[in-house]
Amino acid sequence: MNPLRSVRGSLAAGFILALALAWLLAPTSFHELGLARWLHLLSGIVWVGLLFYFNAVQTPALAAAMSDNNGAAAAAIQRYAAPRALSWFRWASILTWLTGAWYLGRSGNFIGAFTLGAGGAAFNAYQFIIGAGAWLGTIMLFNVWVLIWPNQKKLLGIVSASDEEKARARKLAGNASRVNLLLSVPMIMCMASAGLAMRRLVDADPAEIF
Repeated sequence: MNPLRSVRGSLAAGFILALALAWLLAPTSFHELGLARWLHLLSGIVWVGLLFYFNAVQTPALAAAMSDNNGAAAAAIQRYAAPRALSWFRWASILTWLTGAWYLGRSGNFIGAFTLGAGGAAFNAYQFIIGAGAWLGTIMLFNVWVLIWPNQKKLLGIVSASDEEKARARKLAGNASRVNLLLSVPMIMCMASAGLAMRRLVDADPAEIF
């Protein structure tokens, strides 16, 4: 059976290869925190990647199709591409948040992160940086499930809505998506910078950090 013949097969093969490499390269250092961080990064890439797809590809493509009076093309995108992309998008957002919470909780940084480094006896720079990213991600998660998805259901016909309600839903979903696009840039910066802050704070084997 060729795993490249389906998305599921390709992903399954990718996970098997990744686990094999982890075992071969670092058989004693790949532990629970490493697993949590890996899944957090993977799901975050899917989430943010689709966020950029919606804003930079799909929405402009729909506008171009409508300006060309090609309603059939726009309808095809809305019927076939959008629901599938939105399904991956919203579940990746949940998985990203949960795996991030798992990592922070198991590393003893959950409360410190969400209090922005002020939860202990002394200010913690790592917790401030990772916490800022966590709060931005939480706001983005809220936007996905409370603003974007409920309004997209009206646009996709999953929930019945009048033309006026659809116009309002399109504006609300679009604005929330643009807010998330904006927030994704500093969020990624915080996530990338947090590891450097941890290395400065903790004199330990990198395996104990990552």
